[in-house]
Amino acid sequence: MELAIIIDYLIISIIASMAINSLLRNYAKEKNILIDLPDRNRRFHDSPTPLTGGIGTLIALLISGKLYIDLNNLNGYVPEFTFQLIVTSIPLVLIFLIDDYKSIKAYKRIIIQIILSLYMIYTTNVYISSLGNVFGFGEVKLGIFGIPFTIFCIVGIMNAFNMIDGINGLCSACAMLSLLFIGFYSGLIYDSMLVLVIGSMIGFLIFNLRVFGKSRGVFLGDSGSNLMGFWVAWCSIYGSQNVFYDAEPITMLWFVAIPFLDCIGLIFSRLKQGIGISSPGRDHIHHKLMNKFSSEETLIIIILISLIFGFLGIYLENNYGATVSTYSFLILGAIYYLFTYVIFNPKKTNLKNV
Repeated sequence: MELAIIIDYLIISIIASMAINSLLRNYAKEKNILIDLPDRNRRFHDSPTPLTGGIGTLIALLISGKLYIDLNNLNGYVPEFTFQLIVTSIPLVLIFLIDDYKSIKAYKRIIIQIILSLYMIYTTNVYISSLGNVFGFGEVKLGIFGIPFTIFCIVGIMNAFNMIDGINGLCSACAMLSLLFIGFYSGLIYDSMLVLVIGSMIGFLIFNLRVFGKSRGVFLGDSGSNLMGFWVAWCSIYGSQNVFYDAEPITMLWFVAIPFLDCIGLIFSRLKQGIGISSPGRDHIHHKLMNKFSSEETLIIIILISLIFGFLGIYLENNYGATVSTYSFLILGAIYYLFTYVIFNPKKTNLKNV
């Protein structure tokens, strides 16, 4: 796919997403369903906001995807991975819409994530079979551990993106940036409908960032943040495990560094404090930054850091290989944890007012 065509379909998907998100947010407000209410404890937005971003983004992808297929006479020729990823996204969004409407217990959410991941593996035969030469002792092949390790990674990334969805634009911007890195570096964006996914995200972001005014805001909800994590995780795996692409698995980790490191750091920090991992809290990286910066400034800072990490991952793979990249990421993780959860962390995490 040529760059000019990519841009054309990007514009189409953005327009479709803007239209669908506008219709759904208006419907949600009119019927008073899937509305997130501010409570001044956890939710600091100014007014009730529809949680329709996830289903809006998915419907926009379905519409623009159908248009893409018809215009290119690709009916019956859609790659199995792309087809199953879209098919699996439908029940994912519908199930987690229930979570947005009436909260589902954490262990049930994990079971749902595992089942959806197993379905993708069963229908596509795509999973992490090799980590590459990550430790310098030769290629690490996972063998029978490949499938459980893949499920662990998918569930982890889904929850990482769900956890970081704390300020306007953060989750979707991080996901979009990750997909851009994955797509262009691996080459996945040139022969797939990944560009339509990115365009659908941009259309949502326009409303999420309240470009048309505060009264027209839209949130992702759990359905949307899980969808973003699901797409990013599977594109990472496909881009690093498919023989037609040339990207190391460790480089994919650099592309999702902020959500991943924030999730891991938070888990260690809460376990150390004896706090439940799934408990709500204001101990994420964006909450810490918002003690000194506005939400808009925090978003820009995290995106800039994500850009630096992404380009650093590419530089390390191209110049030093997977082994150096792996050890560099481990060092980065240690520095991130020390800075974010030790040096820049109060003695006790306040979870009472969250």
